[in-house]
Amino acid sequence: MTKLEQDLVTMLTPAVEMLGFELHGLEFVQAGRHSTLRVYIAHEDGISVDNCADASRQISAILDVEDPITNEYDLEVSSPGVDRPLFKQDHYEQAQGEEVRVRTKLPQDGRRNFKGDLIAVSSDMITLSSDGVEHLIMLSNIERANLIAKF
Repeated sequence: MTKLEQDLVTMLTPAVEMLGFELHGLEFVQAGRHSTLRVYIAHEDGISVDNCADASRQISAILDVEDPITNEYDLEVSSPGVDRPLFKQDHYEQAQGEEVRVRTKLPQDGRRNFKGDLIAVSSDMITLSSDGVEHLIMLSNIERANLIAKF
């Protein structure tokens, strides 16, 4: 997570929690003049479109006042969905035994993309079983991770 993303989490968490939701995570995707700030909110009873709209208005107001992002961007607020992204260590712990997709920042074992069962989580590392091989991946080296939805 970048410094900006960490600052945004710190800034936005109290407002999202005040609405009764959990700030599951966020990502700021820079794409020239069309950057996107994606904020994922969660609740044990699920998230509706109205919940996203309420959170979006609250988050927008804070971002307008604090102005932490200097360039133009679009704000998207949504539930994490069935293929929920994994941001925090407890997300990985909750996903143990599930199939996940992981992309690393730096190549590991000659590749950056992994798909397999998340079999263990420690304070700074996950163990992923992929094609009969166990891969130890540092949490700090994970660029993106998602659950793989089972239907």
